[in-house]
Amino acid sequence: MRSDVASLPGSPERPNEDWAATVLSAAEGRGAVVLLDGVTPPAGDDGCVHGVPWFTARLGGALTELSASRPDVSLSEILSLAIRRTADSHRGTCDLSHVRTPQATVVLARWDGAAVEYLVLSDSVLLLEGPGGAVRAVLDDRLDRVPVEVLRSVAATDRLRNREGGFFTAAADPAVAGLAVTGAVPRAEVRALAALTDGASRWVDLFGAGDWADCLGVLRAEGASGLLGRVRGRELADAEAGGVRRWKLHDDATAVYVELEPPEPSEPLEPSEPPEPPEPSGG
Repeated sequence: MRSDVASLPGSPERPNEDWAATVLSAAEGRGAVVLLDGVTPPAGDDGCVHGVPWFTARLGGALTELSASRPDVSLSEILSLAIRRTADSHRGTCDLSHVRTPQATVVLARWDGAAVEYLVLSDSVLLLEGPGGAVRAVLDDRLDRVPVEVLRSVAATDRLRNREGGFFTAAADPAVAGLAVTGAVPRAEVRALAALTDGASRWVDLFGAGDWADCLGVLRAEGASGLLGRVRGRELADAEAGGVRRWKLHDDATAVYVELEPPEPSEPLEPSEPPEPPEPSGG
């Protein structure tokens, strides 16, 4: 197995709120990927004394430990446990009922010799590449369904944040884990995978520089840092051509790429001895 991770902050004046980790156990053919994109709150009170980078580090650390140590527990249950653990760590100092309490998008992937499991919550992306090169994007598109004009209003966005009819992120309520996009595919059907925060996926979904298969090809050829460099180049060119196509020129951008080794082939059956020819019958 081979993994590659790169992350760039959106601004040198703010800490990077993304968080990523990979766990590889080559001897057992197991592994996991954890990717979080911390949600930058609007200016003002969010009820927490710690901040988003603290939250993503705590939640990401819990997810990484649980994904690796609890293969008997589903990814939805792992997310629920990690949210509860993180909430308990600052419940006594912070108002976790605040609508803008620290929160993050989530991508989880975990594999063994039999299957690749996945979970996606909010607008980060998981890419699964099959043996023939076809790429499937696993998406939670609920945020994309919210009109842009609504998202420009802080009050309107707050009314849809972690609400039915709106969009969901990992915050303080463990029940949100049951609303994530989840699934599993046979290990033999995945030769590589990638996880992207929306600051990295904009190479495809904002600038249209290629499709998801092209994106995974860039990751394979140029590495995670190569993809992020391409994103920054597109952002600067877009600004020079007439302005930023989102609220900010650059976003925190993180990409994780993993190539999986082929699963161990099953033991071939021992050839059976040919049957003895029958004795010729007497005449």
